[in-house]
Amino acid sequence: MGDDICDTFSGVERVLVLAPHPDDAELGCGGLISLLRERNIEVSICVFSLCEESIPNGFAHDVLAQEFRNSGQTLGVVEKNLIIKKYRVRRFDESRQDILEDIVCLRREIRPDLVLMPSLDDIHQDHGVIAQQALRAIKTTKLMSYELPWNQMKTSLNFFVKLSERHIEAKIKAISCYESQQHRAYTGQFLYNLANVRGVMSGGELAEAFTIEKWVC
Repeated sequence: MGDDICDTFSGVERVLVLAPHPDDAELGCGGLISLLRERNIEVSICVFSLCEESIPNGFAHDVLAQEFRNSGQTLGVVEKNLIIKKYRVRRFDESRQDILEDIVCLRREIRPDLVLMPSLDDIHQDHGVIAQQALRAIKTTKLMSYELPWNQMKTSLNFFVKLSERHIEAKIKAISCYESQQHRAYTGQFLYNLANVRGVMSGGELAEAFTIEKWVC
């Protein structure tokens, strides 16, 4: 899958990406988002926290809100489809029911044909809550999880999306919008190298990897 969308995505018109924090969606599936938007498939991204308690010194407490909007629009996602919830970072477990109800509401409002969520193998506490509640809320829709390998001691990758250079470049450009997060190691060259590894694993040059959790046809 690269310049031509494979039959796997035929009939997919609306995609919902569930991201615990700003930059998770871009890191996990920014290349796929770029490809979907290139093909005029509607994409909505919901982040569940602005991580205000974790902002580095020297940045405004709400800096991630604007960085998220800039990043999403870089990938071609229209602003009205960039959704922000305000749960406390690292405390999602205290709001499981509210998060479940939010995901149910998103499902009803957006009517996605495909939902992307964090991996069930992700050990970050917030990521785990989103994955578990998504699995409960999304019962009759295609559901895939994206990888964030620094949070996963094991993986069950079984679906690879072959991408072009421009899709990975768009992903890296989107991540560069997060100026407050540039101290992290998993940006730029790391993302390209990971895409290269996933490409080799799937018989291509560049790819992103996913786990199919549920496939409804």
